[in-house]
Amino acid sequence: MRKLFATACMATLPACAVGPNYVRPAIDAPAAFKSAAAPSASAPLRADWWRVYEDAELDRLITTATAANQTIQQAIAAVDQARALTRVAASFRYPTVTLNPAATRQRTSASRNSPITGQAVGTAAVFNDFIVPADFRYEVDVWGRVRRSIEAQRAIAAATQDDEAVVELAVQTDVAQAYYTLRGLDAQAEILAETVASYREQVRILTVQVNTGLTSPIPLNQAQALLQSTLAQQTDVARARANEEHALAILCGQAAPTFALAAKPLRDVSTPPIPAEVPAAVLRQRPDVAEAEHRLAAANAQVGVATASLYPTIGVSGSAGFEAVRISSLLDWQSRLWSIVGGLTAPIFEGGRLRANLDAARAQYRGVVAAYINQVLTVYTDVEDSLTDLGALRAEVVSLRGATSASEEYLRVAHVQFRSGLVDYLTVIDAERTLLTNQISLAQALTGQMTASVRLVKALGGGWQPA
Repeated sequence: MRKLFATACMATLPACAVGPNYVRPAIDAPAAFKSAAAPSASAPLRADWWRVYEDAELDRLITTATAANQTIQQAIAAVDQARALTRVAASFRYPTVTLNPAATRQRTSASRNSPITGQAVGTAAVFNDFIVPADFRYEVDVWGRVRRSIEAQRAIAAATQDDEAVVELAVQTDVAQAYYTLRGLDAQAEILAETVASYREQVRILTVQVNTGLTSPIPLNQAQALLQSTLAQQTDVARARANEEHALAILCGQAAPTFALAAKPLRDVSTPPIPAEVPAAVLRQRPDVAEAEHRLAAANAQVGVATASLYPTIGVSGSAGFEAVRISSLLDWQSRLWSIVGGLTAPIFEGGRLRANLDAARAQYRGVVAAYINQVLTVYTDVEDSLTDLGALRAEVVSLRGATSASEEYLRVAHVQFRSGLVDYLTVIDAERTLLTNQISLAQALTGQMTASVRLVKALGGGWQPA
């Protein structure tokens, strides 16, 4: 049996694996990103990319999410499952050996005829049969069906591991975006709280003036309307913050009722330098591109599996063990038995099923090639969009800071002229609305600038490198 197994294994060594060997599709990469106007940082992103923002609270949230997020746990379980299935596929390289011991006690009929004389025996017989066989089955992988199957499953396992990196990066960047969105809403809430306090004081003063006959009720009604609309805006910001905090709780793997994040208004912040590397380098550090390519390699190997099914299958089976009528003599040398069978199974007529399977595998491969190329194009678009957004939002922040400063001066002059009787209260209201609008817009632009920076990190692969 050992010699037979060794011979079968040696037979597979010079054998070829039918089907195409994997070759990465050629894609022309652009030389640079056109939206990368300013020189980028020289140092590449690290795996813990979030530390470039130098925010201890952000560090804590992302560390918590990486360890406790349930979507990441699902992806990790999928990796473990894919690795186990790879071991299952690899097991077919080896023979299957089973042990099937059995004990039989049998009585023969007294009315049966003797197989020798043809006459009735006339007596019954009772006898025992004890057998301990070890059965052996092995497929000689001449055409590489098993090897291609292992190749496909290994590629799927690698793709699953890349997918886990995709999920982890998505969760981390979602946490960062949610965090800066919360801080932006805190900034809006702070602005609105200060504005509401100012409006309440104006309503109080105007109420006194109306009651003493110093002014008409019109300015008071205008001030009250402005106060109520601002209160409604304040309520809406509070609602949005609560919902964003609930979403952040899920990302961190915690229940929303028990999760709370202290208010921390986003004020005068700037984005850290993010290295916008050349497109070819970005492709190497995007886990979703690596995942798409591994799935492409798996589809290519499946074409080999389908091709191998067109060829004959060579199998070897055998059995060896002991058999005796008495258990005391079961392990005697004279009780040994063995058998060896070699066979070949060749497809003759399958109604076109095998050819159709091969056509399906080839079509699947072409579809995965298209998905891979599309993923590469998506990478270029993601980076270009992020660079464009980041550049535009930086310019917008500069403009809105100037607009806010001008609005503050406009409001100051309007108050002076109103108290002097040079303008009516409608001018003051317009100045207050203009200032509030520009302050809120500036807070939103600062939030957008930080989230665009995080999106750029995600588009660049977040410092991930293939294992």
